[in-house]
Amino acid sequence: MVITAYSIIITLFWITVTIYLLVNSKKITYLKNISPIPALAEPSVAVIIAVKDEEKELEQALTSVCNLDYKNLKIFVINDRSTDRTPEILHRIAQAQPALSVITVKDLPNGWLGKNHALYQGYCTSTEEWLLFTDADILYQKQALKKAMNYVQSNGVDHLTALPEITSRSSLFKSVMNTFAVMLELKLRPWKASDPLSNASIGVGAFNLVKRTAYEKAGTHTVISLRPDDDLQLGARIKKAGLQQDVVYGDKEISLEWYTSLHEFIKGLMKNTFSVSNYHLPTVIFIALMTFAVFVIPIPVLLLQGPPGWSMAASILVAQIVLVLFKKGIQGKWWHALMIPFAGSITIYILFKSTCKTLKQGGIYWRDTFYPLDELKKQK
Repeated sequence: MVITAYSIIITLFWITVTIYLLVNSKKITYLKNISPIPALAEPSVAVIIAVKDEEKELEQALTSVCNLDYKNLKIFVINDRSTDRTPEILHRIAQAQPALSVITVKDLPNGWLGKNHALYQGYCTSTEEWLLFTDADILYQKQALKKAMNYVQSNGVDHLTALPEITSRSSLFKSVMNTFAVMLELKLRPWKASDPLSNASIGVGAFNLVKRTAYEKAGTHTVISLRPDDDLQLGARIKKAGLQQDVVYGDKEISLEWYTSLHEFIKGLMKNTFSVSNYHLPTVIFIALMTFAVFVIPIPVLLLQGPPGWSMAASILVAQIVLVLFKKGIQGKWWHALMIPFAGSITIYILFKSTCKTLKQGGIYWRDTFYPLDELKKQK
């Protein structure tokens, strides 16, 4: 009886979720479909990029930023204690790009994560009306910033997040990433970020464009100085401050190869996944159980129930295929739906491994610096 009830509920759930995401993702605009702002109407923008040992991706990404078609632009790159060839690359690019300034951080003050401190130093150095916090591996098309500025100006937005197009040479990682994207949108509800009556908020390290006055009203990075998920927390602070927030899909305009393989993806998320639960073990257990029940076991359980279960399993699979093929913001293939149970299992593994690792170490290592858990918990 319990299994039968679960089978009916999970089948209806997946059909409902598919419709829910298909409908709501259509409410989010593609950045590529927005007209560029006229050159005479360009507000001043400071692009702020924190870098530490980024020699592999830095040159190509930074060149794309320097090539942005935007006159009223300054670029601040904060070199946060790099020990590789990053300083040499920055020096060479800065010599050819008058709009680019390099700020070198030699020491990290207590109470700060390196990246958060570096981004804050970029803000302190700049005077521009708008701030674009972005990462050192993001590739921009020339008109991307003009289109984003036209959107915020036309819609009275204080903070705009652009969800980047994720590229990868690994088909396996791409299939898992699409399930991860579905999970993220179910949690964050980005289409509700613009609704002042909703508590939904959004922020992405790849592209956080925020009005200077809004950033200051939200408390700047000083109030999230120890948050590994600083991008999400910045979005939450801005929304909580009563400011206007919105999101666009950045496909064809803003992209990055987040990870080159599934192994790198797992390794990369180990250092900060526990922070998403505010370092609360019962929350981690709840998330893991829900992920297991919703993403991992539905089809296997239904297939074990004979013909009645087979039809429900087929219904779920069809819904999932429709989701990965037609949901806005996902460039999926039909077989990515078959990978959803595997992707759910990977998510649970990352959750528990990250939690156990953090608890065992008594903190996290972030860019070769150790941060005690007791200190991290102070900023929830």
